[in-house]
Amino acid sequence: MLLPVLAVIGGLVLLVWSAERFVEGAAATSRRLGVSPLLIGMLVLGFGTSAPELMVSALAAGQGNPGLALGNAYGSNIANIGLILGLVALASPLSVHSGVIRRELPLLGGVTLLSAILMWGGVIGRMEGSLLLALLAAFILFSILQARQAGPDALAAETEESLAIKPMSLKAGLVWTLVGLLLLILSSRILVWGAVAIAQGFGVSDLIIGLTVVAVGTSLPELAASVSALRRGEHDLVLGNVVGSNLFNTLGVVGLAAVIRPIEVGSEVLLRDWSLMAVMTALLVIFAMGWRGRPGRINRLEGAVLLILFLGYMLFMIRLVVLGVA
Repeated sequence: MLLPVLAVIGGLVLLVWSAERFVEGAAATSRRLGVSPLLIGMLVLGFGTSAPELMVSALAAGQGNPGLALGNAYGSNIANIGLILGLVALASPLSVHSGVIRRELPLLGGVTLLSAILMWGGVIGRMEGSLLLALLAAFILFSILQARQAGPDALAAETEESLAIKPMSLKAGLVWTLVGLLLLILSSRILVWGAVAIAQGFGVSDLIIGLTVVAVGTSLPELAASVSALRRGEHDLVLGNVVGSNLFNTLGVVGLAAVIRPIEVGSEVLLRDWSLMAVMTALLVIFAMGWRGRPGRINRLEGAVLLILFLGYMLFMIRLVVLGVA
């Protein structure tokens, strides 16, 4: 059991490091190729930090563990909102200025509802997975068109300032993108092997492992990026990172895993895991969009609510494991 534990720890460390290199290289390459800061903020940074979830879930599905893939995606969404935004908002209330984020938030809510409809029959099959991937492709295309036509936006300004920290040549950007991608694949293989071995050793389902250990681990790049952005006062970049990542997880990660191997979904996923994800997503939309004339922001009290929901969920999952019913 020691070797699988070391594999999970080492895999996570390498996964986080390689994800950072991949995002830095991809962002620098995009900038050198003339991609707008707004588009980099929406796609490269927001989606790029979801690369660990994508790699882990694709490999897990390919190796016959689709439950780990689904748990990784939904567990990461819960961690992104509850752990990351909760902690960040407790440290410093987040204000929403970007029109892009205000447009993407209702979309995230709609995609979350769609995921429940697709799970209703008990299986997310290849057809449903293809639909999710098609929606992701449509969203990316729409984002590209909007970014070309959009005027000044808070997310674009913050992304441009963020990217100025580590300037790279085009060659260096391409090299780090490739190195980061290769190490992402390697670290994902190590992590998936260790997680599955631990699950089998303790008699825990791969879904539970995906929802907890793997989900939190693969969310570390989002946490690191969010803390870094918060230190520079880039609130919209923090929110854009989480919203973009959750969109990518729900559409791309689950979609790709289902296309590789259909995912059987137990009723507990819909009643327990999806329900919490939906509640937290709804709270995020309400807090960030504002209501009754209240400006969009996530204050410390709201951040505490999100963090408490996440911690309560983690304690509940640990209890299931201890009782041997997971």
